[in-house]
Amino acid sequence: MSVPNTSDTSPSSTQAELSKPKKFSGVRTALKYTGIPASWLDKRPKLPSRNWLIFLSVTSSIAGLYIYDRRECKRIRQLYVDRVSHLAEQPVGALDTPRRVTVYGAKWPGDEDYDQSIKYFRKYVKPILVAAAVDYDMITGKRHGELATRIAEQIRLRRRLDLGLDTPSEVSQTLPTYKPLAELRKHELEGGIVIVGRPTLKEFMAGLSKGWTNGLDKIDHDEILAKELETDGHFDEPEDPENTDDNITTIPSEKTTLPSASNSPVYSPLQLRPPPPSPRTNTPSPTIPASLNAAPTVIPPLPPLLLVSFTNYIGFSQIPIMIWEFFNQRFKVQSGAEAGYKLVMNQTRAFIPPSTLNPSSEFEPSSASMPPSDPTPPTLEIQDGDCAFDRHVESYYKNSLNSIPADTEKVRRKYYEALPAKLATARALARGTREPTKEELEYPPPTEVELTAERMKKEARWRSDVAGWEIVRPAQGVVWDERFEEALSVFTDPVEESGGSEFMDTASK
Repeated sequence: MSVPNTSDTSPSSTQAELSKPKKFSGVRTALKYTGIPASWLDKRPKLPSRNWLIFLSVTSSIAGLYIYDRRECKRIRQLYVDRVSHLAEQPVGALDTPRRVTVYGAKWPGDEDYDQSIKYFRKYVKPILVAAAVDYDMITGKRHGELATRIAEQIRLRRRLDLGLDTPSEVSQTLPTYKPLAELRKHELEGGIVIVGRPTLKEFMAGLSKGWTNGLDKIDHDEILAKELETDGHFDEPEDPENTDDNITTIPSEKTTLPSASNSPVYSPLQLRPPPPSPRTNTPSPTIPASLNAAPTVIPPLPPLLLVSFTNYIGFSQIPIMIWEFFNQRFKVQSGAEAGYKLVMNQTRAFIPPSTLNPSSEFEPSSASMPPSDPTPPTLEIQDGDCAFDRHVESYYKNSLNSIPADTEKVRRKYYEALPAKLATARALARGTREPTKEELEYPPPTEVELTAERMKKEARWRSDVAGWEIVRPAQGVVWDERFEEALSVFTDPVEESGGSEFMDTASK
């Protein structure tokens, strides 16, 4: 009897085993019936390729830097908010006004977005003031010099109120929230003034000096400019050479003469005005005594100043700094929170006045190089103290800004070169000496009245731009008056009784 060989397998049995489906168990069995392809279940993990490793490492590093920075921003801001939030819980009267500060933000040189300094205050300083229930008024300057002019006008009105030349309206005195002038000044001293950036400091000090030095009369600068422009001859009638010819003895008849400015019904009424009077001098009004109109020898105390450091990076050369700042916003949050914490804690020190330091020999002009007509060679004064606040940021200004006066003069000269042709067209159409063209009918040219108003607006803009740039340009120091030394003070770092150093160390980590 023969024994079958069990080690040999038939081809049919081998094919049956291969065609037999694999059995899955557990999770793989459940995933099989969810529609996931079976090939995906058989894949085994492996290292990504070189390109994927580079991509993942770069993106994860950037995302990690961004997430860490924003998390630190929230932590630092919340740390200072918790530190001052108890001040907002103090009870006050129904008619009491909260502590109020005034925020000034000037236009950054070279940036058309004029409110960048105010945006910085809103993002980094305001959360601390809101947590401490400190109210604020924000004032920004849209052009250079506008903030200085506004501050000077506010000081002039304040001086008139303090001297009794002006009185509050009767309506405001009947309101329940009305406060006497002495109480109002005391409440102002409890607040403060926030200066954001060095351009704002320069305009603030310039307006402060102008307001406490000029007279109390209200000066209409537009009227003075209009009288000055009337006598410069740009709108004078050109002389007709035919009327000045000595060979012509016949007088043309009434019918052939051109309509003059006096009998033309459509001619601009600006030519009918009498000759302009002599320019008005800035003499004090007879209603104001000379003793009151003079500049005061002592300035009363002003609200403390909070100097907030601010730099606005613009231009292609500063793009690397912008990228670095994007991933390091926590330093701005730290600086803004510290500034707001200084103001809330209300600890001040005296304003450090500038001292005139002797300039180094390399900056002193030699006597041989000075012209003989200038007996007093100019000296450079290097400002220190609080007037040197944020002086390093002026190195980030564009070099092209130094040509603002020259560029303004170039635009002015180009405008006045094209003005005679516009005036001739306006006068010819107004007097009816020629018919308007088809293009002039579709797009009427400006009349003489419109040209006068346009010129007035342009001249005011040009002059204010040049004067404003002279205030904030890097070569110009901060305007200083010896009377400010006793009137100004600055918020300083608070001195904590206990745990202060630990808090500052924790916030800076």
